[in-house]
Amino acid sequence: MPARVHAILVVRPDGRTPAAFHLRRTLAALDAQTRPVDALTIVLCGEDDNLRQIAADSRAEGVISAPRTTRYAEAAALATHRVQGDAVWLLAQDTAPEPPALARLAGALELAPSVAFAAPKLVRWDDRGEIVSLGVSMTTLGRTVGLADGQLDQGQHDAGQDVLAADVRAILVRTALWRELRGLDRGLSGADEGLDLGVRARLAGGRVTLVPSALVAVAGDGVAGLPEVYGSRRRLRRVFSARTAQLHRRLVYAPAAALPLQWLAILPIALWRSIVHLIAKQPGQVWPEWAAAVTAMARIPAVARARSGIRRTRRVSWQALAPLRTGRADLRTNLALTDESDRLADARRTELRFFSGGGAWAVLAALVVSVASFPALLAWPVLGGGALAPLRETVTQLWADAAYGQRALGLDTVAAADPFAGVVALIGTMSPAAPSQALVVLWVLALPLAVLGGWFAATRVTDRSLLRITGGVAWALAPAFLAALVQPRPAAVVAHLLLPWLFYAGSVAHRSWASSGVASLVLAGVVAAAPSLVPALLALWLIALAIAAVSASGRGAARVAWLVVPAAAMSAPLVWQQLSAGNPWGLLADPGVPWAGPVAAADAAGRALLAAGFPTADPGGWGQFSGGPVWWVPLLVALPAVLALIAPLTVRWPAGIVLLTVAALGIATAFAAVAVSVAVTAGAQPVVVWPGAGLSLAWLGVIAAALVTLDVVPAASAARAMAATAVMAALAVCAVPALTAQTRDAAALREGSASTLPAYVAAEGRGSPSLGTIVLAPLDDGSVAAEVVWGASETLGGQSTVQSTRIAPTAADRETAELVADLVTDAADDPVAPLAERGIAFVLLAPASDVATEAAQSLRRTAAIALDQRNRLEPVGETARGSLWRISGEITPRADASAVTVATARSIAMGQLVVLTIALLLAIPTSQTRRDARRVPRVVGLRAGEGR
Repeated sequence: MPARVHAILVVRPDGRTPAAFHLRRTLAALDAQTRPVDALTIVLCGEDDNLRQIAADSRAEGVISAPRTTRYAEAAALATHRVQGDAVWLLAQDTAPEPPALARLAGALELAPSVAFAAPKLVRWDDRGEIVSLGVSMTTLGRTVGLADGQLDQGQHDAGQDVLAADVRAILVRTALWRELRGLDRGLSGADEGLDLGVRARLAGGRVTLVPSALVAVAGDGVAGLPEVYGSRRRLRRVFSARTAQLHRRLVYAPAAALPLQWLAILPIALWRSIVHLIAKQPGQVWPEWAAAVTAMARIPAVARARSGIRRTRRVSWQALAPLRTGRADLRTNLALTDESDRLADARRTELRFFSGGGAWAVLAALVVSVASFPALLAWPVLGGGALAPLRETVTQLWADAAYGQRALGLDTVAAADPFAGVVALIGTMSPAAPSQALVVLWVLALPLAVLGGWFAATRVTDRSLLRITGGVAWALAPAFLAALVQPRPAAVVAHLLLPWLFYAGSVAHRSWASSGVASLVLAGVVAAAPSLVPALLALWLIALAIAAVSASGRGAARVAWLVVPAAAMSAPLVWQQLSAGNPWGLLADPGVPWAGPVAAADAAGRALLAAGFPTADPGGWGQFSGGPVWWVPLLVALPAVLALIAPLTVRWPAGIVLLTVAALGIATAFAAVAVSVAVTAGAQPVVVWPGAGLSLAWLGVIAAALVTLDVVPAASAARAMAATAVMAALAVCAVPALTAQTRDAAALREGSASTLPAYVAAEGRGSPSLGTIVLAPLDDGSVAAEVVWGASETLGGQSTVQSTRIAPTAADRETAELVADLVTDAADDPVAPLAERGIAFVLLAPASDVATEAAQSLRRTAAIALDQRNRLEPVGETARGSLWRISGEITPRADASAVTVATARSIAMGQLVVLTIALLLAIPTSQTRRDARRVPRVVGLRAGEGR
């Protein structure tokens, strides 16, 4: 047994639990040792009068003062010069040994002279039955592996064995070796100090042995070793310290020839590990990963000192350590150890029952109804009418429209793309050979997709199969959705299809990063398709953030906070441009083709219809369908409304209140929308913001609240089934005019053409997208509207709300006006040359409508005569799109975007791509996220015994 043991005790206030409490217990434990220490040196880090008094009252032979920021390795080095014994016992304020601990550790050194240091069994401060650490190893790549960390102590590791290393806390080290190795490596940032000391001791010819019978209780203050996780700051510190130590050891242990490559590989590996962290739903580890990488690369002097120390003391080869490393099989076994909660997780969640519960049949039935309601769509290559327009012909052009830069409309417009252009590009990419046909398929699948989304959204409020089907059917038969299909409005259709998935993922976003990632992507799509919903969605996000911050220690607040990041990133360029132009109201404009279709009036009658869920003055289309009174149609939605109002009175009143709040915000959005007109059509007609988006949000809240009521109100199963059936039947009656409008030829939806320009222009534009066409449209007041279209056609993704909502003429507008004035009057000698110089190759004079005024018809006749007299204008002829002229001679193609524009576009695209990539990586499910999801009920807010 060592003749003399000198203990070094490091003390530092930790800021969580008073260090004095831990220090008193540790000093009492030292006094109670059956083999007392021969000398005790206390290193006090930081100024604390209470701790100083406790240290002074102890039997320490000396107290050394050090700054509070002093790490454990530095503190131990400060006391090394006072060590006089044969062994050094490394302690901290939170290491309280059991009475026989030192005797057993010292006995291990005495029995085996080759042992460099002996390590105790570290147990939890308040529970001796849980092992904190008992031996440490590492993989081939240097990953630290705790051999028994976190396991229940059942004596399974008490046989004792040689190990590679051990936790630094409470190890007993031979003084001679301690001095030879020069203590702990200060470049490890407080982590893996015991592992590194064990590796160096092994290389010096010594052994490391475990003494499981020597128990030491540890609290995890972080004075020695890594801190226990109590809050985000400690968690970040732990991750940063562990990764820094691993990178430092990798550089120190690497062969000399491989050292430069190891150093250069740190940043690429950090990038790869960041992706892995995101996939593993650990975004909080990304920042510490990069901080550790930069720190490790900068600590070249510390690496040089450590490598020099190993060269000086090494007596055996590195291969001697290989048997003590952890192999892949052992690592998998170590990681596979799970607690009982994983095995019981499946008991917390019921089966989804999508097929057995009738969900699949409901989707299939909706597909049949869709084909029957829109039979002609199966033969149409392109959709037209309403706010529809063809898509670009190639995927590359689709995504080009979604980027910042030159717009496809306007003489020389450089602007941010609408986020909806990205949604259009994504839809078109699903049919790369014929992008416009993807929109046709979407229209055919709209009803079944709505049922599918509504069914899954209903799983968050009920486990009952019939009620889930009711939710899916009610969502597909929403009046606002059917109106958007028939009118048609593609952005509103997309928003309605995405909203239930936002509810499905967003309602559990606080639970996991996977749900948060999915919800953030869906939210970005909803905001892109329905900007008018932003105020309501922002209010709901703030409510969710506040709830997450005050519940469960705020652990879900970061996940909820992430929800708005992708949407903000995608909208930021447009927001910045509109705000810079002094046009914040323009941000509310519906994306896509501006179309002044039928909308409910902003009067009392119109708002009453909005409150009932109908976005147009003809509720459900029954006025046109029957030709009779329609006062009874809003009564069809009364039953779900009444059921929704009962929800706050049930045992699940919190869910009822939240869902009615959603409904109220949606109705408020619709009320405000019909009073706002921020965009104009190409013919200068004002366009009211579509209130159907707000009604879709309100419908989501109403239907979900109604399902809550049906789920929990005490009633016989037959009564519940009758109520659910009545809801579906009433909505089916309400939907009859919309579902039959296509077959009755009463829908604005029609077959479209591949181009909005004449076929001759479209053929030229396909090969020359830098050639433009100026379209002249006579207006009823005798003026003319002009629009420049680049390429083969005006497209859905090429629209720009920056143009349709501008509140003042731009320089390009003024130039366009001058060019048009010169064309249709005799004011200029050669008005065609400026057009050719700007890349315009065609002039199209739109036909006057049948109900056009005399002023519009007169203007068209005058303009046609003037255009026929222009020298370089060659008439092509009359087309379905109007009278067409071709500019002869050389046409200067549209100038490419400037270098500044290209650089700006690349920067914006890169930033958006990074954010979307992070969201996608977070959304990818893993086995761990699936296990975590099974631990909680699928229904949100459901407690035991409710809703059954």
